[in-house]
Order: sequence, then C-alpha cells, then structure tokens
Amino acid sequence: QVQFVESGGGLVQAGDSLRLSCAASGRTFNRCAMGWFRQAPGKEREFVGSINWSGRITFYTPSVAGRFAIARDNAKNTASLQMNSLKLEDTAVYYCATCGLYGTTCYLSEVMSAWGNGTLVTVSS
Repeated sequence: QVQFVESGGGLVQAGDSLRLSCAASGRTFNRCAMGWFRQAPGKEREFVGSINWSGRITFYTPSVAGRFAIARDNAKNTASLQMNSLKLEDTAVYYCATCGLYGTTCYLSEVMSAWGNGTLVTVSS
C-alpha cells in the first residue's frame, strides 16, 4: 500500500515559483498513477494535474496548464509539482494521491486514495 507525504509549501509572492514534493512509501509506487489536487479555503478540493505510472503522460486542469509541471522519479519514489507564475488564486492546500496501479482516472477525486496530509501554498500580492 502506497502512502504519500507532501512537502515544499510556503508563502510566496504572485509571479514566483515553488516546487512541491510528494514522497511515497511502498513497493508499488512505480506502477501507480498519481494526481495532485488542491483545496482553497471555503472551496471543494479540485484536480490540478496527473501523471501516469511511467511519467510519460501528464494532464492538467486548464487553469494551471502551461504554468505547472508534474514529474516523477520512480527510482526515488518521489513526484513533484513545479509551479511557475503563481497567482493569488493558486493559494490552497495541495495534496498528492493515487488512482491505483496503472490508473487512468486520476482526475477524479472520488477514486483517489492514499491521500497525504497536504502542504499549504499561500500566494500574496
């Protein structure tokens, strides 16, 4: 069973960059598709982006496409979310999770599992 721990959040200014990390435990990480989600204060959790098990396929919600990039290193059991040109509306707690072995539905919150505790990103003006 894979478990995730997110890190790297912090307070940044609009336009800055930040890189979040997701450390995974468990022997099946290299076969697990992953997704990043976020939850802003007073809002529902929303999909940010996903990456397939091999790292070759990524998918992003339109509001972050071209600014955010997901990568993974299966040898190190880690994934990352590089966030550039941050905006005020990117302020949220960011989570990583999995939609399972070789999963293809990592954009659906209800199918995700092994949620970490999240890491807070605050973007100020």
